[in-house]
Amino acid sequence: MEFSEVIRNRYSCKKYDGRSVEEEKLNAVLEAGRLAPTAKNLQEQHIYVIRGEENLAKADTVTPCRYGAPVVLLVAYDRENVFTYPGGRQDSGIEDAAIVATHMLLAATNEGLGSCWINMIDTEKAKEVFGLPEKEEVLMLMDLGYPAEGTGPLASHTKRKDLSETVTYIG
Repeated sequence: MEFSEVIRNRYSCKKYDGRSVEEEKLNAVLEAGRLAPTAKNLQEQHIYVIRGEENLAKADTVTPCRYGAPVVLLVAYDRENVFTYPGGRQDSGIEDAAIVATHMLLAATNEGLGSCWINMIDTEKAKEVFGLPEKEEVLMLMDLGYPAEGTGPLASHTKRKDLSETVTYIG
C-alpha cells in the first residue's frame, strides 16, 4: 500500500472479528516499532505482546477498550534509559514510545489489520498484572486484529482542518 493510502486509511478500530493475527503480520508490526527512531537511538521501548484467553482477560481488567481484539500490544519504556534534554525539565521517554507506537499503528494498516490506540488504561494495574519491571512506564495499549464486517472509521474521520488553520510559516 502506498504510504499516503496508509495514513489516509488508518483509523481507530472499535470491533474485531476474532480471527487470529498471523505471525508474519504481527512480526511486521513489531519490526516497524523496532525500526522507529528514538532520541540518541537509545531504543528504550519495550513491547509486550498479550495473547491468549487468560492474558486478554487480564488486559480487560486494566481497560474497557479491548473491543474483542485477539492481540493487545502494551507499549512501555525504560525510564532509566531515556535521553534527558538540556535543562533537565523533560526526557525522551514518552515521545520515543509514542513514535514507536505510531510506526506500529501505521504498519498494522499496511498489513490489512485494524488497530486502536488505547490510553484509557490503569497503568499501575497493568504493570502489576503483567509483572512489568518497576523501572518501566506504560505509555499505552494497542488493540490489533482484523476489523469486524461493517466496521469503519467514525463519520468525522475525514473531516480535517485546512492547513492554514494548523500551520504557520515563520520566515
